Amino acid sequence: MTAPRWIVALNLSLIVLFPIAWFAPLLRAGLNLPLLGLKEVSVISGLGALWGEDILLALVVAIFAILSPAVKVIGMALMHSGISWGLLKPLFGFLGRLAMADIFLMALYVVIIKGVAMTRVEVGWGLYLFTFCVLASLLVSMWKPRQTVSERR
Repeated sequence: MTAPRWIVALNLSLIVLFPIAWFAPLLRAGLNLPLLGLKEVSVISGLGALWGEDILLALVVAIFAILSPAVKVIGMALMHSGISWGLLKPLFGFLGRLAMADIFLMALYVVIIKGVAMTRVEVGWGLYLFTFCVLASLLVSMWKPRQTVSERR
């Protein structure tokens, strides 16, 4: 049984929305002093900064934030187009959960930084978009077709 159109459309929209979320500002951070602006941080700018400091950590973040969601969306699109990869569907769900780890780390970062007296952090619209993309991707992977009585036999 094929997926409903809204599931297919939601999954295909993620092909566009995830890259936007990767470049969108997740947060703005800086010193809490007048006349000093806040620096915007995105997934891509964060990866660039990490690459200069710790390549291994940058690779881990790239896998969680970029590679796992992209592979999952493409895999689910292939499944929806009729390629029977039913055995791989649990893998796609797992890949989506990896991206949730990224959102948790960003939320933890915001809480920790806000606890520092001279630091200011504001959540950017990209964090909401990235969170929406991850949750939508999880919804797509959780969808199960209903079986008719004749299909169960």
